[in-house]
Amino acid sequence: MEAVNMKKTDSKIVVAVDESDESMYALSWCLANLISQTSTSNLVLLYVKPSPPVYSSLDAARYMFSTDVIVALEKYGNDMVNTVMRRAEAICRKSTTKINVERIVGSGDAKDEICNIVGKIKADTLVMGCHDYGFFKRAILGSVSDHCAKHVKCPVVIVKHPKQI
Repeated sequence: MEAVNMKKTDSKIVVAVDESDESMYALSWCLANLISQTSTSNLVLLYVKPSPPVYSSLDAARYMFSTDVIVALEKYGNDMVNTVMRRAEAICRKSTTKINVERIVGSGDAKDEICNIVGKIKADTLVMGCHDYGFFKRAILGSVSDHCAKHVKCPVVIVKHPKQI
C-alpha cells in the first residue's frame, strides 16, 4: 500500500488588521507562531473600512454637504487604509520566513465582511487581535472576534495583547 501525503503545502492565513496596536500585535504573533519556517505561506492582510455614508444634499440637521466634504471623507478613508496596510507590511518585511503577502480591503460592517471574505477566499486560518473592551462596551458594540469565531468555517485564533493579560 502506497502512502499518501496529506500535508497541505500552501496555507492561507488571513490576519484582520485595523488601526489598533492589538491587531498589529496579532500579526506579529502570527508571523512568529503560525507561519511555517519550511514552506512558503500565503498571508492575507484584511482591512475592512466602514461603508461610506450616504448623504443627501441636506442631512438630518439640515446642513448642506458639499461635494468637497464628501470627497474629503472618502480621501480620509483611503488614507486610513494605506496607513494601516503600510504599517502591517512593515511588520511582514521584518519576518525572516518566506511569505507571500496579499492585501484585501473590504467595506461595510467589519464582522460580516470579515466572515464573507474569509469564506470566499477559503482561508485555512483567521487571526484577529482582541480589543478587550470590557462587558458594557462589548454588549453595546458587539465583539467582532466573537462573531467571527462563531460564523467562519476555518479555525480562528484570537490573540490577546500582553497589556491585556
